[in-house]
Amino acid sequence: MTLFHSWRSELDPERVMEVQVSHWQDKTATSREEHVTVEEPFEVRLGHQSLAVIMRTPGHDVELALGFLLSEGIIQGPQDVIDVKNEQDDDGLPLENVVNVTLRRTTFQKALQPQAPKFERHFAVSASCGLCGKNSIVDLMLSVPALEADAVRISAETCYGLATRLNAEQAVFRHTGGLHAAGLFTSQGELLALREDIGRHNAVDKLIGYGLENGIFPYNEHILMVSGRTSFEIIQKALLARIPCVAAISAPSSMAVELAEKGGITLIGFLRNQAMNVYAHPERIIH
Repeated sequence: MTLFHSWRSELDPERVMEVQVSHWQDKTATSREEHVTVEEPFEVRLGHQSLAVIMRTPGHDVELALGFLLSEGIIQGPQDVIDVKNEQDDDGLPLENVVNVTLRRTTFQKALQPQAPKFERHFAVSASCGLCGKNSIVDLMLSVPALEADAVRISAETCYGLATRLNAEQAVFRHTGGLHAAGLFTSQGELLALREDIGRHNAVDKLIGYGLENGIFPYNEHILMVSGRTSFEIIQKALLARIPCVAAISAPSSMAVELAEKGGITLIGFLRNQAMNVYAHPERIIH
């Protein structure tokens, strides 16, 4: 039986917890401590009304809230947001794991309109959930224009260095093995930000929120690198964030390839050991 300690690890008290496990090696069992990734609920409120409860790894919560709102089409950019801060209880004390987002009046009113069902229902978002309620490539392309062919070119050698850099920066993953990572790179391969989370979609939303919060959005000259496979939802988020290139260590899904092709996104998979597959828009990759 696994017993959880009542304290967090000194490694990263917010994101890592120590647990006591029974470890078996052949026919022998011994007791030892292991690190596990923390997963906790995070509530996003708009105008003090609950919108979503997201299962996530704590850390960079403002980024997650902003990235989630953009990914769900509630905001279009940083200009729509007035403030993001911890919600307070009746005594004026901050509520842990709850943030309230104050939107500009016109944006908030649009979110309240009958044709905006996102705000009318209370999301319960698991760590594996992508863009809830968006199932159709056709519908998405009607509302979001494809990325245009531009002057952004990325050398193959730059691509080959992305996975090594991403892996080197995954501090919590090395201790727990339980986190996904997403990295934001320049077209020259410089790492601007890396986010780890128990949900790959959360990690990408945190990177989107990073740009919104720091005034470097949209990401029309950047590369998104993810640690696992590339799903349809990851390409959706990249399209909304105007990211021209998405790379992954593992394979993409068929719908990810289709959306990348229609959305004008260069999609790279199996990026390992000086090799890669380019599934869509290879013209951005040069020698």
